[in-house]
Amino acid sequence: MHKNRSALTPSLIAIVGFLTVCPVVMLVLGSFSQGLGAFGTFTTAKYVQAYTDPAFAEILVNTAIFIAGSAVVATLLALFLAYLNTRTNIPGKSLFGIISLIPMMVPHILFAASWVLLLNPSNGMLNLVLRQLGWEGAALSIYTLTGMILVEGLLDMPIAYLVIAPAMSAFDVALEESSRVSGAANLRTLTRITLPVLRPAILAAATLVVVRSLASFAVPSVIGMPGRIYVLATHIYRVVATGYAADYGLAAAVGMSALAASIILIFLYRRLTSEGEKYVTISSRGYRPAVIDLKGARYPLFGIVAVLSFVLIVLPVLVLIYTSLVPYSMVPSARAFAMMSARHWTAVLNDPVSLLSLKNSLILGVGGATLGICLSFFVSYVIVKVRTRAAGLLESLSFLSFSFPGIVVGIGFMWFFVQTPLYATIWALLIGYIATYLPYGIRPLTSAFVQVHGHLEESSRVSGAGPLTTMRRIVLPLLVPGIVSGWILMATMFVRELSLSVVLSRPGTEVLAVQILRFSEDGLWGRLSALGIIMIFISTGLVAAATWIGKTFTKVEK
Repeated sequence: MHKNRSALTPSLIAIVGFLTVCPVVMLVLGSFSQGLGAFGTFTTAKYVQAYTDPAFAEILVNTAIFIAGSAVVATLLALFLAYLNTRTNIPGKSLFGIISLIPMMVPHILFAASWVLLLNPSNGMLNLVLRQLGWEGAALSIYTLTGMILVEGLLDMPIAYLVIAPAMSAFDVALEESSRVSGAANLRTLTRITLPVLRPAILAAATLVVVRSLASFAVPSVIGMPGRIYVLATHIYRVVATGYAADYGLAAAVGMSALAASIILIFLYRRLTSEGEKYVTISSRGYRPAVIDLKGARYPLFGIVAVLSFVLIVLPVLVLIYTSLVPYSMVPSARAFAMMSARHWTAVLNDPVSLLSLKNSLILGVGGATLGICLSFFVSYVIVKVRTRAAGLLESLSFLSFSFPGIVVGIGFMWFFVQTPLYATIWALLIGYIATYLPYGIRPLTSAFVQVHGHLEESSRVSGAGPLTTMRRIVLPLLVPGIVSGWILMATMFVRELSLSVVLSRPGTEVLAVQILRFSEDGLWGRLSALGIIMIFISTGLVAAATWIGKTFTKVEK
């Protein structure tokens, strides 16, 4: 068995290395090339053109403000919610699990679009209400840097919460009790004791949000571009998607700065998370986190959490459903409900491009996630069970793509695919998706493999079972939860993927997110909403089906 493992490792290193290193190498080569038709012709002209552009300084400033502001909003909200959930007696704590997980099921482009429908300066629903109340002109506008920051901060808050909450719950009560015994109030204890000890987790969460917002494309494209506010991601998109001819050399040169920044930030994140272990404060087996009595503030704070849950989960879906049924943007009223119809749904279901995008997304979601989880299975097996330098290299390669912004990976892959027959095919999207989201399949499977003790495999082999029989009868049944979790993560990511798709998608290979972006650019909000609801149904259906299959498989094996 050990020989089989050793033979498997080089093959996996070659596959994963191609998926993660290839786009970076091609991006570098492309940035020094004249163009797609003159690949390999060395030049520095694209760098000169990219970084001497007078508008580029403003783009960098916008990017810095956007990612820093999003990190502040997301981290502060996550810190507030984590403290309430882990350290207080606030009612309805089940809401916190919903806040941290369900928003990930709503594609970012739909969340951004729902806020445009609410705060569009011309016909946003909230602005229409304000005008009816006597406000003149556009009272509020989402097409601002502040609007981008608030929406991105809300979207990234669950990620920050998942980093901060475990650290908050592992905080030793004795430190806070000592502070209170010394006469310090709750607020002083929080600022002088709790927050300084939690600094590594807070900084790690903020860094992770910065990485995510740097790679974000949905919010900058749907909210920023109509307001003529450009960040690195949308600047790269403009270079390859607007004008008479796409300049992939210029896009690659710009992308190098985004790639370098992202890699540095991921390195910082890993450094912070490793340093966080130095701050472990649990001192005994009888440890229980302190619960602070909020007294009269319990229900007002619960109301704030409920409103936040509504804004994150319910409001975007309600806005999309309502907009998909009314003929144009209008305030909910008796007249609006009387005018409701399925005209937008009919238009979408009769639109060949929308139907093709639906078909392609289903193929990529189901088929791509299945291929991705198969690769993740073998990679995770080698990482956990083969403790060699080669296995360590494989682990590093497998998580490398996590630090790459999707649109930058897309540019790198474009330089590769255009040299091959894969260009402008759905296979190009499939390879790009697996390369980008491979860590989402590996992470739950490595955790599952750690739980499978080597003695189980040894006992099976001693009983005469071969490697395949041992894998099928012993290992696989124990890994079902990890396999299902990884498949669900990959499938939902594939269905909603946008930033990579806008670069690699071509006529005939459109996907749902790209078609929704097209509807947004054309102002077809009714069709966007109808297709968006279909996307949410597909994601939810894939999760439900995978969960049911996983439970059924587990019962059969038992």
